[in-house]
Amino acid sequence: MASLNPVVNATALGGAMASVPLRLLHDLAAPARVDLARNMRRSIGLGKEPVRMSLDPGQSNLPPDGVARMVHADLPSMLIGGMSALLLQTLHPLAMAGVAEHSNYQADPLGRLRRTANFVGTTTFGTATEARLAVAQVRRVHRRVSGTAPDGRSYSASDPELVTFIHTAEIASFLESARRFGPRDLTPEQCDRYYVEMAPVATALGARWVPLSMADADAYFRRMRPELYAGEQARQARDWLRHGVSRRRDQRAVYAVFFAAAVSILPPWARTELDLSAPAPVDLLVDTVAVMPTMRLVAAGLRWLAAPQSASVSPPSIPTI
Repeated sequence: MASLNPVVNATALGGAMASVPLRLLHDLAAPARVDLARNMRRSIGLGKEPVRMSLDPGQSNLPPDGVARMVHADLPSMLIGGMSALLLQTLHPLAMAGVAEHSNYQADPLGRLRRTANFVGTTTFGTATEARLAVAQVRRVHRRVSGTAPDGRSYSASDPELVTFIHTAEIASFLESARRFGPRDLTPEQCDRYYVEMAPVATALGARWVPLSMADADAYFRRMRPELYAGEQARQARDWLRHGVSRRRDQRAVYAVFFAAAVSILPPWARTELDLSAPAPVDLLVDTVAVMPTMRLVAAGLRWLAAPQSASVSPPSIPTI
C-alpha cells in the first residue's frame, strides 16, 4: 500500500510537479476541449455534466448574487473542499458507521462525493422547487440509514445532531478551500454571510441548530473535538479516498494533487487523527512548497476547461460541481 507519510507524499508531489503541469499544458492546447473537460472530471471522480443554474431571483433557491453561489461556482476549490469534508466526516464514529454500513464506497470510492456534489449543485444553483425535491430525496434515504456503531451506540442519519455535523464539516471545508485555492479573496463578512445563506439547506434536512458564522463553526468543532477520532472504519475510508478512482497514470497524478490539497486544509488535529500529518513545520513546508503551487496550476487549467464554451449560451452551465 502506498505510504500515508506526508514527507513521502511530498517527494511524490515533487515528481508530479515535473509531469502534471507539462501534460496539462499540452492538453490545454489540444482542440478537443469538451472531451478534455470530461476526462478531467472523470479523473477526479465526477462523471455527470454540471447543473444548469437558475438566474431568476424569484425562483432560485439561493440568491443569484449571493456568496454561496460565488464560492460554489469554482470547481477546483469545491472538489478539494468536498474531499476534505469527507475526510473530516470520517472522524465522527456515528456518521462513519452509517457510511460504512449503508453505502458501497469501497466499490465506488467517490460515489458519496458525486452525490454530495449533485445535491450541493442543485440546492445552490437550482430553483426552490428543484431544491425541495433534492432535500426530500435525501431525507427519504436518511430514514433508511440506521444501526449500531462499533462502539455500541445506535445511530440514525436523520438525527438532527448528525445532520448538523455533516453540514458544518462540508461548509467549513468548502469555505476553507475557497479561501486557500479559490480565484478570489473573501472578506470576513462574506465568509459569515456564506454560513447564513447555507443554513436553510441544513435546517430543511432536519438540523435544529447550524453555525451562522466562522466563529460559530470554530466553537462548534472545539465542542465536538472530544467525540471525534479515527476508528478502524475511518482509517479504511481514508485509504479508499486516498487511492481514488482513476486507472491511468496521468489521472492518478492529478487526483493525488487534489487529495494532497484536501489534506492541507484539514484542521491540524484532524490531520493528526487520520495519520496524515508530520510535525507542524514539515506540514507547513510541504503545503507551501509543493501542494499549493501545484494545486493552483492544476486549478487554473481546470477552470479553463470548465469555462463555458460560448458566451451566447443561455442560461449557462455552471463551471462547478
